[in-house]
Amino acid sequence: MSANDDRDPLFRYDDPVFADERLLEITHLPGPDRIVGRDEQMQRVADALNPAIFGSEPNHLFIFGKTGTGKSLISRSITQRVISEAQRDDITVKYAFIDCGEQNTEASIVKTIAQIVNEPDRSGVSVPDRGLGTGDYYKRLWQAIDHCTDVTIVILDEIDMLEDDEVLRKLSRAGENRRISDSSIGIIGISNKIDFPDHLSERVKSSLSRDELVFSPYDANQLVEILEKRRDAFHDGVLSDDVIPLTAALAAQEHGDARKAIDILRNAGRIAKKQNATRVTADHVRDAKEKTEADRFNELIEGSPQQAKAILYSLTLLTENSTEKEFPTKIIYNQYKEVALQLDFDVLSERRVQEILQEQNFLNVIQSEREGRGRGRGAHAKHRLLENPSIVKKVLLRDSRLAVLEDDGDDAA
Repeated sequence: MSANDDRDPLFRYDDPVFADERLLEITHLPGPDRIVGRDEQMQRVADALNPAIFGSEPNHLFIFGKTGTGKSLISRSITQRVISEAQRDDITVKYAFIDCGEQNTEASIVKTIAQIVNEPDRSGVSVPDRGLGTGDYYKRLWQAIDHCTDVTIVILDEIDMLEDDEVLRKLSRAGENRRISDSSIGIIGISNKIDFPDHLSERVKSSLSRDELVFSPYDANQLVEILEKRRDAFHDGVLSDDVIPLTAALAAQEHGDARKAIDILRNAGRIAKKQNATRVTADHVRDAKEKTEADRFNELIEGSPQQAKAILYSLTLLTENSTEKEFPTKIIYNQYKEVALQLDFDVLSERRVQEILQEQNFLNVIQSEREGRGRGRGAHAKHRLLENPSIVKKVLLRDSRLAVLEDDGDDAA
């Protein structure tokens, strides 16, 4: 009798495709030997954080670059190496990684940092999920940092999504203002908007002295090397010879996005497994690219109001039925009115539609630019999709309220 005879037959207990799928997860932090094409950037981040090894205050650092260029990966990797090196001299370094796309308020950020670094037996305080004001969370944060760490490194991913930048001023001046006395804080801010510092308040600009670093996109050869470093996520012989080069080429077309390349490779494996295929092929990669793009766009618009989706659908129709790729607000508004009537939505004002388009621009769902009309004639905004219109339409039509447009799409145009 085999060991598997008493296992639940509903489930599968072997994986013919993946040897270790975790190597392809976005949250996976690879070892230094798996990081490709970022030697200079790694050294710059290490230089900024180097003082932490000796218990001194690190330099604050802002990192810019497009999605999937390794900003978060390098920041986390170097921080982990700093922590390990500091331990050799009995220096306690802790770090808090905050996704400002999900936690963008001052209170939520301060609370999360405090919960990560706090050890109640050492600090004498607890950090509850709710029930305290922002000021009380700060008090507990300062106490936790002073009693539990020598250096705290705060990594703020998508820092441009902050609702209020006051948290930057208070963190960066905690020592100067005597909020902490036995520890120090270093800040790493990560953004794909290189002009983000221009929008900081004057108080923050004057208090947050920092270095800045830009990550360029990966080229196709670097993407091939990155994917080769993850090949052992699959069983030997499962990947066809053209899978990794094709995946890298497709991702290189999208601004050298390594995260997308890894997503495509993982999805290609999952599609092959679902089809009970013994090998992952180029066809699986092409199917995976479409799935990856749809999943990403769905993440961007998940939770968006249905009126915003109707406006995006209107821009999609215009893009599909025109040789133009960008359209003024007025043209989008006229198309939107037709779509809103089809959906039996209240028709918003043109001003409100313009505001929603700007919100979608801020969320990187679309790109909006102001364009001058000539001397004395002011300027107007033009908007374009950042994703393939067929992908956008497919995702939008997943919403049951918009699904009725599927049959009427041609009429709406």
